[in-house]
Amino acid sequence: MLLTKGKSVIFTVLSLLFFSLVYTQESELYTENTLLYHKEIQLSDQTLYLPIYKENLRNTVDINNNNKEELSIYNTKWNTSVFNAYWNKKPSFPIDLHFDEKTFSSPVTHKMVITSRYGWRNGRPHQGIDVDLQTGDLVKTILAGKVRYAHRHGGHGKTIIVRHNNGLETVYAHLSEYLVEENQIVEKGQVIGKGGISGNARGSHLHLEIRYQGKSIHPEYLFEFDETTKIRAQDIVITEEWGTPRLHKSNKKSNIRVAKAYKVATAANTSNSDKKIYIVKKGDTLYRIANEYQLKVSEICEINSLADNAILNIGQEIILH
Repeated sequence: MLLTKGKSVIFTVLSLLFFSLVYTQESELYTENTLLYHKEIQLSDQTLYLPIYKENLRNTVDINNNNKEELSIYNTKWNTSVFNAYWNKKPSFPIDLHFDEKTFSSPVTHKMVITSRYGWRNGRPHQGIDVDLQTGDLVKTILAGKVRYAHRHGGHGKTIIVRHNNGLETVYAHLSEYLVEENQIVEKGQVIGKGGISGNARGSHLHLEIRYQGKSIHPEYLFEFDETTKIRAQDIVITEEWGTPRLHKSNKKSNIRVAKAYKVATAANTSNSDKKIYIVKKGDTLYRIANEYQLKVSEICEINSLADNAILNIGQEIILH
């Protein structure tokens, strides 16, 4: 009789423990498509089935071996409501950047074709690259990370921003549809949206930006956008030259010189950093500016990717040489 009561008490305790575990798993994990299987457990003369769930990725900030540095990256300036979470902070150059991987994923499922590059375009800075696609084509994240922003943003239209383990953020703009949500962990090459023409887009394309603490970085300085999908180096030093669009032309590929150490980066300053910039004032015309600086209008137009009849705006920056 005592033995029977003892077994009954043990069974009751184990049952309570079992249901407590089930409740804890179900309350901490999102339940959609997360149940893997039930593990059979024999208790006395009864059989219980413990549900086994996969890890709750949506609530996991530390996505790589509990690394404290990465944990900090996903906790610092994490704002899902603004495009630039670092709006009140400016990064200081040079920037030391490390990649754990040697390749990235193409952001599109077909061959990558760049239709416009990082640089000065029509008198304005183009802060990313445009990759050709058709409306409805799938768009993929180029590296693993966590979705920080998924909203419509001004001329970018429907936009997704993913933050990565090394602090970089990638921006995917002019989308027609979101396929992920904020705070969601994404793997390299995971589909996150569909291409389109939302925002200020002339024809369907993907506008892709690479940013570090809110500052745009020349994407082709970091990545080779060809069939190799190589990251140019696992340790890269970014100088101000590669974070300044007006020092590059959107219609011409820049001469890429990757610096892998601070000393090399300092020595690699080129004539680009010495370019003279003119700020347009009221009443200025291309002819007047060209005449004042003893240049041809055609030279100014070529350097700045301008038409010879372009209308200048007050405050616009014009590269003179």
